[in-house]
Amino acid sequence: MTLDVMVAGDPGEACAPESGELIPAARADCLAEIFKALADPARVRLLAHIATAEHGTACACHMPDALGISQPTLSHHLKKLVSAGLVTRERRGRWAHYAAVPAVLDVARDFLGEATDGPRCC
Repeated sequence: MTLDVMVAGDPGEACAPESGELIPAARADCLAEIFKALADPARVRLLAHIATAEHGTACACHMPDALGISQPTLSHHLKKLVSAGLVTRERRGRWAHYAAVPAVLDVARDFLGEATDGPRCC
């Protein structure tokens, strides 16, 4: 989808003034991976579930029922969260336990900065 904007006069008038330097490409790549992982509602719910777990970790054995998804779908979403560095995975016997990585959540929070104080969608 494209948005066409028509402005009378000088085409440069439609542009905002330069706001500064671009962030380094490596940081942009890192942030994009985080936000790609969070672009799915199921993964947002999973991360919230894991981050608020009573003992700091959540066992995969409880997640499918709590989220209403199948085990293969759960595994797919957890793999994406682990790959993005948002959660860690630790094998305990038969089950995997997941823990949120606060430092990575802080990276996303810091990038968003003041934007998080504005209107919310939910």
